Amino acid sequence: MTDQPTTHVSEEESRAVAEASRQTEWTSPSFMKELFLGNFRLDLVHPYPAEPPERAEFKEYYRKLERFLTEEVDSTAIDATGEYPQHVLDELRELGAFGMKIPKEYGGLGFSQIEYQKVMELLGSTDGNLTALLSAHQSIGVPQPLKLFGSPEQKKKFLPRCAAGEISAFALTEPGVGSDPARMSTTAELSADGSYYLVNGTKLWCTNGTLAKLLVVMAVHPGTKKISAFVVEADSPGVKVEHRCHFMGLKALANAVISFHDVKVPAENLIGKEGRGLKIALTTLNDGRLSIPNSAIGAAKVGLKICREWSNERVQWGRPVGKHEAISHKLADMAATTFAMESIARLATHMADSGTHDIRLEAAACKLWNTTRGWEIVDDTMQIRGGRGYETEISLRDRGEVPIPVERMMRDYRINRIFEGSDEIMRLFMAREAVDKHLAVAGALVEGKGGMGEKLKALPGIAAFYAWWYPSRWLGWGRFPRFSGFGANAGHLRFVERSCRKLSREIFHGMMIHQAKLAYKQGFLFRVVDIADELFAMTASVSRVQAMFDAGDAEAKAAQKLVHLFCSNSRRKVKRLFQELWSNDDTLKYKTALGVLKGDQLWMESLLEGHGRVAKSERGRPQAVDAAAAREAAPVAAG
Repeated sequence: MTDQPTTHVSEEESRAVAEASRQTEWTSPSFMKELFLGNFRLDLVHPYPAEPPERAEFKEYYRKLERFLTEEVDSTAIDATGEYPQHVLDELRELGAFGMKIPKEYGGLGFSQIEYQKVMELLGSTDGNLTALLSAHQSIGVPQPLKLFGSPEQKKKFLPRCAAGEISAFALTEPGVGSDPARMSTTAELSADGSYYLVNGTKLWCTNGTLAKLLVVMAVHPGTKKISAFVVEADSPGVKVEHRCHFMGLKALANAVISFHDVKVPAENLIGKEGRGLKIALTTLNDGRLSIPNSAIGAAKVGLKICREWSNERVQWGRPVGKHEAISHKLADMAATTFAMESIARLATHMADSGTHDIRLEAAACKLWNTTRGWEIVDDTMQIRGGRGYETEISLRDRGEVPIPVERMMRDYRINRIFEGSDEIMRLFMAREAVDKHLAVAGALVEGKGGMGEKLKALPGIAAFYAWWYPSRWLGWGRFPRFSGFGANAGHLRFVERSCRKLSREIFHGMMIHQAKLAYKQGFLFRVVDIADELFAMTASVSRVQAMFDAGDAEAKAAQKLVHLFCSNSRRKVKRLFQELWSNDDTLKYKTALGVLKGDQLWMESLLEGHGRVAKSERGRPQAVDAAAAREAAPVAAG
């Protein structure tokens, strides 16, 4: 495998690169941006968007795809063999599944965001391997960045190929670089005549990499240290699949380590302008991230169906297990949570389709919240099915039981909390936006970078803003009779409005108390984000059920029960999170962890002797060594 040098940068340099890649403009309104500032902009999400009339063309496509997935795709075999069958790939191409989001003028199906996400939900309910294949190709692969940033020539050249089924992949992560782009070491150097870039480096975890014909590659320009995005032909000389990665779940995932050795990439394959690579990637992910929370809904609905049927069928101590309180509570929460998951994802999807909202925060919230809640539902599904949940579907089938694939579902689903931005990265991204306005107003005072003169110069502007803003976060009205038009849900919206203002005050208090150290107070920041996500989910759920009542939907009363339960649960969670902002063990945990890192607790690992022993390095820090090395080191360690 190609060696890749590790790029060493300071923390300040890393932050500078991350900051430079942010979208700083807010040209369209954002519900969650306003939420962080203490402005409950219900008008941005209510009335809840109505489903557009389903096009006959899409309805027919959906029917064909559903039939194909249920009748011709053997997901058990795909999991067992770890491969995508050729006939499945061929049929997906025939269906146009690789061109769902590509405009018709380039040979695609031209689906709207709403239509595409309905397909993602369907895929999420059937096969995780196919979901990853199609999502990675269309949401973060070549089609999406070219749709948003590609030149007319690039679109004409590459989009028809993607629509026809030439699979694409996204190459950003590197062996030594995860979410810190400042340390990226894959380089792109412009030739003397300006006709091509010479790309060198190695990329890790390129989903679809072993199948891809086209790659979106992120690379840094050595001179400027800026990062650009390129379309690279996978069969170009110097491009090599070094290794196919295998995982706990998604056994067929065509994920690769790909190396680039003096790869000549035509200059016209640069996407957008030089140095815009990270912004292109982040903007692409705004819409792309919606695929995962929508597919999570499909998985949650399957889990709910499995548990409902099993809880009625399985009898313990003379009663169906679903009528025992321990199981009934899980079922109730699963149903209520699934409704909320669907509510925020549909809302964000409609926002993306309309183009009237900036959804960077809403998309991140959907990705974080839905994948986390979905994982809880999958875990509860396993628990309710018990031993039959843990048993593989093949084993169940071979001994004559219905082969319900809960075990496979759990393995396949878990990656969703890591794909396209882990839970932690989503929280950090949202937390940065939560404090953005305060940094713009009071950054000179709280960040500690400027001198005393700069701080004094900023004081009048700071005083002018907060003299109005801060008192108004206390003086808003979130009590009766506000929101009375929402009937039984009025109290929930009043709670959201009050909590919204309280959240903005706590963010401000956090900045004043922690100042420049706030960036390191991730416990505080993560709780802030979790509160905002709960308020978003509550608002979306209430708005949606109100729209159901207004439309005379026959299911509105049933949905109302779910909304009331969900909001009641969520209110308790928000109150707990507010309390834990200032009453917690964050400092104690951090100090304890530093001791663990230093090796203070190596005695706890003594049982590992003989099977992957953990020893001390020369500097006194823990170092993992293999079993053979451990055996050799044992006498020394004992001495």
